[in-house]
Amino acid sequence: MSHIPALRLRVVADVPFRRESSFVLYWMTATRRLSWNYALDRAIEIAVETRTPLLILEALSVSYPWASDRHHQAILDGMEEHSSALARSAVGYHAYVEPSPRAGRGLLESLAARAVAVVTDDSPVFFTPDLVEAASRLADVRVEAVDSCGLLPLRAPGRSYGAAYHFRRHLQKELPDHLDGRPSPAPLDGVSLVPFSESLQEIQDRWPDAASAGFFEPDPVRALPIDHSIKPAAWRGGTRWGRMALASFLEDGLPRYDQDRNHPDLSASSGLSPWLHYGHLSAHEVLDAVTSLEGWSPLRLSSIADGRRAGWWGLSESAEAFLDQLVTWRELGFGFAAWEPDYRRYESLPDWARGTLEKHASDPREHTYSLEEFADAETHDELWNAAQRQLVNDGVIHNYLRMLWGKKILEWTSHPREALDIMIELNNRYALDGRDPNSYSGIFWVMGRFDRGWPERAIFGKVRSMTSASTRRKVKLTHYLERWGE
Repeated sequence: MSHIPALRLRVVADVPFRRESSFVLYWMTATRRLSWNYALDRAIEIAVETRTPLLILEALSVSYPWASDRHHQAILDGMEEHSSALARSAVGYHAYVEPSPRAGRGLLESLAARAVAVVTDDSPVFFTPDLVEAASRLADVRVEAVDSCGLLPLRAPGRSYGAAYHFRRHLQKELPDHLDGRPSPAPLDGVSLVPFSESLQEIQDRWPDAASAGFFEPDPVRALPIDHSIKPAAWRGGTRWGRMALASFLEDGLPRYDQDRNHPDLSASSGLSPWLHYGHLSAHEVLDAVTSLEGWSPLRLSSIADGRRAGWWGLSESAEAFLDQLVTWRELGFGFAAWEPDYRRYESLPDWARGTLEKHASDPREHTYSLEEFADAETHDELWNAAQRQLVNDGVIHNYLRMLWGKKILEWTSHPREALDIMIELNNRYALDGRDPNSYSGIFWVMGRFDRGWPERAIFGKVRSMTSASTRRKVKLTHYLERWGE
């Protein structure tokens, strides 16, 4: 019997283990880390039970939407870290980077044909559901998909939630039962695995590993058919860099988070979303680090599930505010994406929001801009242009300004459908955490999802509006504009 929480393990091809086969295959797709990873825990569990070696396959396609140097380099950073970490372990590791479209076809099938079972990641991130569907069609091999997305299993709510308050109440009622069965912080430590010694020469000949193909060398993506205009950011991918950022945040940002997180000049935000998006960092690990810092135990949880934003965890005000973002808002978005297949479409907006936006779609706009004018930060608004420049160069926008960024796109396009398309394109083209359910939550919040109606006004209707003038009054921007202004 598996020790993985039942709600996290989904059998997508229900056939017995092929115990006479060569190895257990873990196809790492969304949870790209060697720690705090339920899928890796499950793969190890099967390998120990069947007394067979473990092979990890981590692949990178060139055919995904918005493929660019920036996204590729982020994943390659993690692959290089994994290659180094597993080099002297009992675990086999094959990192494959597709050199041309469809060059990777057949790799998974070839490895699965020799596998006791295939374990993969269960996640609504980007095209991961399509990968799970592809794995379910593998011939005559057991396939299990395992959810490591958040603290609450994706299947636990049984439905999506349309407001943070209602989801928070559900979370406060259900989450205590899920906090004990956390993934292993170091699953390969102290585990006796049969060493991987299988020859993969025919695999290597057709699909060479990333190291031998030169993808861990400087400028590894230059010859790939991806978008080279979106350069890698100064940011580095991989769990090691994510942990360094987490440690820095705990020391400097978290004590000020409640008061300073909305001020771009004061740098109190965590900046962890890219590592969470690429699967290099786990929400479980972040929660463990925050709660350990404050000597917390589950006994401090409130017994009242009333949807409050602060006070339920029994932590400091700053820690409570941060966990509301890490847990409530992040998992609200993941749950919505998991239960609503059309979550990326305009039609998925709440009826009230879509209705009021359509009612005001023909309202006069003082300014309208094209996609490329937005991309090139060529609007009349200095603050908006600064936020766009930060996105293009660093792959992020300060959280508070990201809301303003979206609201002004809604105001400066001829129709809300066009606004949505432009926000998605710019975000997924440039943002390190683009294409993530949490990132889509922010975009659709601009349009009214997870929000309520406000006093009606032009263009926005009853959807909440924001202005650059009010933002300048509310938050500290002097140094931010010195860096990103004209």
